[in-house]
Amino acid sequence: MQKNKPDYYNNLDKVYIKIWELLIKGLENRNAPFHIPIFICGNKNKVDGRIVVLRGVNEKEKKIWFHSDIRSNKIKIIKSNPESVLLFYDKEEKIQLRISGLAKINYQNDTTHNSWKKTAHMSRQCYLGDKAPGSTIDIPSSGLTENIDNLKYSKEESEFGYKNFCVIETFIKSVEWLYLAAKGHRRAYFSLKNNSLEKKWLIP
Repeated sequence: MQKNKPDYYNNLDKVYIKIWELLIKGLENRNAPFHIPIFICGNKNKVDGRIVVLRGVNEKEKKIWFHSDIRSNKIKIIKSNPESVLLFYDKEEKIQLRISGLAKINYQNDTTHNSWKKTAHMSRQCYLGDKAPGSTIDIPSSGLTENIDNLKYSKEESEFGYKNFCVIETFIKSVEWLYLAAKGHRRAYFSLKNNSLEKKWLIP
């Protein structure tokens, strides 16, 4: 719990630095709260959200990304409307981030090829099911065969999952920051459009 005012409390430049520090920490530490944000997308009268695993952060290109199954329902939604939000919260830091941007689906290209090579044997399990995520079934099931469920497959056999694998990049348009504190909350907004950075304080 924060007992003293952090150095970014009244400093927008330091808030911005802190944002990227938390994202990098979320990428590198699987136990960090920012490792599993909520991805929200929608089109017309349907809005959908789910937990995803942060798989990449690029401050220079202002983008973050995660992996998905190309057969999942969110792919259809993103294709119809790429506007999306990633929601992060760190209880100890008392910090919430709402990152808005445009989602891009990468499928069987250099981005997915490079990401797939780095995907661990265990994680490839997620893409080895015969049916699409969300498919109706008669009995409870993981959707995987017994061998795959028990990781009894080779690295070579796991390559079968690549055809279902995709990478969703979010190109950041804006970041809204909220810091919760008994001494007085702080809220800020950063616009990252057109290769420029605009920043301003907001009422919490």
